Amino acid sequence: MSYVVKRAVIGAAVAFGIFGGANPANAHVVFDQNTAPAGGYFKAVLLVPHGCEASPTTTLRVQIPENIYVVRPQQKTGWDVQIVKKPLSPPVAGPHGKTITDKITEIIWSNGNLADEFYDEFGLIVKLPDQPAGTKLVFPVVQQCTKGESRWVSPPDVKDGTPAPVLILK
Repeated sequence: MSYVVKRAVIGAAVAFGIFGGANPANAHVVFDQNTAPAGGYFKAVLLVPHGCEASPTTTLRVQIPENIYVVRPQQKTGWDVQIVKKPLSPPVAGPHGKTITDKITEIIWSNGNLADEFYDEFGLIVKLPDQPAGTKLVFPVVQQCTKGESRWVSPPDVKDGTPAPVLILK
């Protein structure tokens, strides 16, 4: 099966799982793959399945976990991308012998227009920490829409919250 056909089949299955009979509590922003290799680079793709109360999505804000120091967001036609950083004190050793002096804390895609009837993907390349298998990395997301917002920010162990996207290290 070709890569394109395989991605289309997976996308359709994910969309069906998200939309088919879904109620608002389980139709949330998720990663298309929720497991990733510890210590390696990983293409993390966030699936945004709908707007907020039938209103188009205009901004997506993704918080980056504290132990991730290398992040590259996907550029998207029709969207502005902002990288929010804070200084690190002390700096940390980065890949390829570089020193990292700023920590990316948030990626913001804004000024877009994702109609409620459609889904889209927002990608990140991240260098994952070298931590034990089973470690959960939580990426809180705020989805802002023309009318209102959805906050996908709860840790995975909170049963009554709105679950944030999670990557589980393997």
